[in-house]
Amino acid sequence: MARNGEVEEEEEEENLVATATTTGTRARTDPFLVTCKCFSVITSLAAILCIAVNVLSAVRSFKNASDIFDGIFRCYAVVIAAFVVLAETEWSFIIKFSQVLEYWAARGMLQIFVGVMTRAFPDYTRAREWIILLQNIASYLLLACGFVYLISGVLCIGFLKRARQKQAITTEQAAKDLEELERRKAELEQLLLAERV
Repeated sequence: MARNGEVEEEEEEENLVATATTTGTRARTDPFLVTCKCFSVITSLAAILCIAVNVLSAVRSFKNASDIFDGIFRCYAVVIAAFVVLAETEWSFIIKFSQVLEYWAARGMLQIFVGVMTRAFPDYTRAREWIILLQNIASYLLLACGFVYLISGVLCIGFLKRARQKQAITTEQAAKDLEELERRKAELEQLLLAERV
């Protein structure tokens, strides 16, 4: 009698699995999350460009001994821009370390701050115009990203992103569980066939 109950349960699981696979439980990528990831990559690249420009400016300041204050200021900008890059990776350690960066408005303000620091104290001598050009590109690009983050944070887009990420993780976990059930079902069918023979 127990055997019939097990067989009926297996048939019910098989029907559920068949129904789930025919309805299309394949995980689709969410275009909103893809867009957020692309914007995060652009912001990271802008912050990396700010790091490069500030390192070049700091080296010039210390090398020429023209303005030590500018060199120290650039070093701070490099450290904070590196923190922006780390915040964009959204590693759990970084988010736990500084929970305020989970909110997009705070990230935007930090990016705006780094953009302003990169733009501050430009070298107006005509000797190195390309550094000024790079400073302008890096600072305005990061300022634009910061303003987008700030506005998105005010509009609660970050909350929407986190909710969709949780939903995507839940969907992925359900798909993994379904695959595990299918594998287990196949093993049980093999055992059942072995016992019948």
